[in-house]
Amino acid sequence: MNVDKVKNSWAQSRAAFEAFSTEENFNTLAAAAQALADAFGKGGKAIIAGNGGSACDAMHFAEEFTGRFRRDRRALPVISCTDPAHITCVGNDYGFDDIFSRTVEAFAVPGDIFIAISTSGNSPNIIKAVAAAKAKGAKVVTLLGKGGGKLKGAGDYEFIVDAKLSDKVQEVHMAVLHILIEAVENLMFGL
Repeated sequence: MNVDKVKNSWAQSRAAFEAFSTEENFNTLAAAAQALADAFGKGGKAIIAGNGGSACDAMHFAEEFTGRFRRDRRALPVISCTDPAHITCVGNDYGFDDIFSRTVEAFAVPGDIFIAISTSGNSPNIIKAVAAAKAKGAKVVTLLGKGGGKLKGAGDYEFIVDAKLSDKVQEVHMAVLHILIEAVENLMFGL
């Protein structure tokens, strides 16, 4: 790859971050972090799901809470919907569209937070999981891209990344997830 292609890729990433950098998104980030901190403070939990690279982001988000982010503090309950035995069981018995909604149905209670990641906003299994979360009384955070797709407007806290390429959407999503973790640690533990 020549240097011009590298520069172009970097420019696309920078453009995605710049487009996302609005007061509305910053305010929504602060509100979503407060909602997470409130849920944890009341004994609730977060559940997070995504497909492919977004599943990896979901696992990364969960382990930063159950393990640690920047400093030591008590573990916080976040479940990533990535158990391969569950996914293959439900995929086989019900279909791939139900793999996340079954987890949400099993674990979500009123006051919990469900975080849905979909770079297109059109993933049927994420759409069904959002519906299941709402039915269980959980609040919903959506991390979307490409205009938001079918999930646009479905979240209590919504983040839509204005980028056409999934990898550029995912780069901003990961930054949003890291900032949420940092903000929750600050709110709950002064870290």
